[in-house]
Amino acid sequence: MDNEVLFSVSDGGVAFITLNRPKALNSLSYEMLKPIGEKLKEWQTNDQIHVIVLKGEGEKGFCAGGDIKTLYKARSSQEAFEKAENLFEEEYKVDMAIYRFPKPIIACLDGIVMGGGVGLTYGASHRIITERTKWAMPEMNIGFFPDVGAAHFLNKAPGFIGRYLALTASVIQAPDVLFANAADSYMDSDKLSEFLARVEQTEWHGLDVNVILNQLLTAYASHPVKNGKLSALQNEIDKHFSKDTVEEILESLEKDPSEFASETKQLLLSKSPSSLKITLKQLTDGKEKTLEECFATDLLLAKKFLRHDDFFEGVRSVVIDKDRNPQYIYKTVVDFTDEDIKKFFQDSGVKVNK
Repeated sequence: MDNEVLFSVSDGGVAFITLNRPKALNSLSYEMLKPIGEKLKEWQTNDQIHVIVLKGEGEKGFCAGGDIKTLYKARSSQEAFEKAENLFEEEYKVDMAIYRFPKPIIACLDGIVMGGGVGLTYGASHRIITERTKWAMPEMNIGFFPDVGAAHFLNKAPGFIGRYLALTASVIQAPDVLFANAADSYMDSDKLSEFLARVEQTEWHGLDVNVILNQLLTAYASHPVKNGKLSALQNEIDKHFSKDTVEEILESLEKDPSEFASETKQLLLSKSPSSLKITLKQLTDGKEKTLEECFATDLLLAKKFLRHDDFFEGVRSVVIDKDRNPQYIYKTVVDFTDEDIKKFFQDSGVKVNK
């Protein structure tokens, strides 16, 4: 447990945070998040540290998200429930600290970057993807909702791309991650290794850090070989996902004879109806909210989902029994009413601890 996240500092002033649970795709536990938050606070005022590098151990991924099995235990006891709540609180605190950090943070989005992994990286000043990147907000697959500030950052994607990515839980690769404004630079994975070596070997003390760092990024960055899919689908996505309700989105897709519309409709119908409806409201409301307000809403919703049977059923079907056959209480979007949605968003006094 002690080595699930590693910290090191180079003589030249570079601090490394390495997620070190490669067998679990570096999924985040409370025991990992707590020291990350403490180190960020310490390094913020340390004049000997000029650049932070955030990366994952192993070639498969940076981070596949939060520790779902810990959350699944939440209804087994009061202690387990409180541990799950603490995980969310600590995760959101760390995510916000990265947004606010006054020094450059290089986030290496190499391999799988999903859910909580996206939350850790989105606020970084320099986000690098590779040909191995597989990016997603996959919470809809387990009857949850896209948290970690998603209402803030998914609304930064062009048009209604953010809604599409949230409601379908689609996995996207390098060119589409760039298009969705979820990364800043692309490097081949071998170039990323060379770039990080140069960053570590550079004597940053006394340099204009941002100027030199941008020069290095320019020297090593390139463009993805393949074209993305999202830009070509932009008009179709906007046509359907601009609707105000999930029912209207499904109706719009039903009327469209295209293969995209048919596949997307079936994809939505495979998700938890309560998750779909809560997420659409979360994203719609989030357009007018600050970052802090989005995280406060996420904490409120996360705690509500820990009392929501369809969340546990979603996790059971995907993570525990792996039968991919969830039996949700709310069978259709009609079953989950406007009043049900409203109850999830009540109690706006919940705050994220700072």
